[in-house]
Amino acid sequence: MHQIIIIGSGPAGLTAGIYAARAGLEPVLFASSVEPGGELMNTTDVENFPGFPEGIQGPELMEKIQAQAERFGTKVVYDDVTALELDGDVKRVTTSDGTVHEARTVVFATGSAYRKIGLPEEERLSGHGLSWCATCDGFFFREKTIAVVGGGDSAMEEATFLTRFASKVYVIHRREELRASKIMQQRAFDNEKIEFVWNAEVVEILGDGEVTGVRLRDTVTGEDRELPLEGLFVAIGNDPRTHLVHGQLDLTPEGTIAVEGRSSKTSLPGVFAAGDVIDPTYRQAATAAGSGTVAALDAEHYLASFEDSKE
Repeated sequence: MHQIIIIGSGPAGLTAGIYAARAGLEPVLFASSVEPGGELMNTTDVENFPGFPEGIQGPELMEKIQAQAERFGTKVVYDDVTALELDGDVKRVTTSDGTVHEARTVVFATGSAYRKIGLPEEERLSGHGLSWCATCDGFFFREKTIAVVGGGDSAMEEATFLTRFASKVYVIHRREELRASKIMQQRAFDNEKIEFVWNAEVVEILGDGEVTGVRLRDTVTGEDRELPLEGLFVAIGNDPRTHLVHGQLDLTPEGTIAVEGRSSKTSLPGVFAAGDVIDPTYRQAATAAGSGTVAALDAEHYLASFEDSKE
C-alpha cells in the first residue's frame, strides 16, 4: 500500500513528487511510457521559469526537475495508467500490464493534449507533412514553405522556431487580432520569414501521400482559396487529459477537473489534481509547479488527518 501515487510527469507531477518525497511519503510517480515529461519536452527556449535568467531548453528543465524529485526519493515508473478506482479509502491504479497499485491518496497531473482542427485528413496526413510539434519535426522542413495554424503564444513560438528551418512560414488565424502575449506577437511580426493570413480558417488539408497545401475559407466573406504548402503545423490549443476520471470526478464547464477554491481537492476525498488538468486559463510551467506543490501539501495534510482519525 502506497501513501501517494502521482499520475503525470510534467512540472505539476514532478513538483508534487519533490514535496511528497521530502515529507517522507515515498511517492510513486507514473510517467507516460511514450511522452514522459509533459509538454515542455516539446519546447525549445523556456525564458520565463524562475531561476534561469538566460533561459533553458524545455527537455533540460524537465530533466533537472525529475532529478530533484528522484534525489529525495520519488520513484518514477515509465508506464501508462489505464484505469482508476478512486472511491473509498483505498485508491486503485491499474497500469498497462494489468497490475493494480493501491494507495491512500492520488495526485492526478496528466496535463493536456494537442487540440486537432477536426478534419478527416488529419489522421491520414499526420507525420506526412502535418505536425503538432515544431521542435519534434521542424528539422524535416528545411527550405520549405509551411504554415502554422493558431493565434496564441504557442502558435507564435512554433512559427518563430520554424523560421530556423523553413524558407517561409505563414501564420493562419481565424481573426484579425492575435491572442498571443505582446512580446510573442512582436517577435513574430519582426521576423521577415513570417507572413500572416488573417480572417482565415482551414477547411481542408490538401495532399494524398504528403501535405501539398490547404483550402482556406475567409471568415468574413466566406470565400475559399487554396494556399500551396509543403508542411502544416497545428497550434490551436490543448484539451485537458481527463478521460481516466470521467464519471468519477466532477469537471468544470471548460472540461478541467473541478477543485475546491485554491486547493487541489477534487470531489472525492484523498484525490487531488494539479497543473493544466485543472487550469484552463494560465497553463504555465511555473503555475503548474506551484499547483503540484499545493497538491502534495494537501495530500500530506489529508494523510495526517486520516491517521489521526484512526487513533
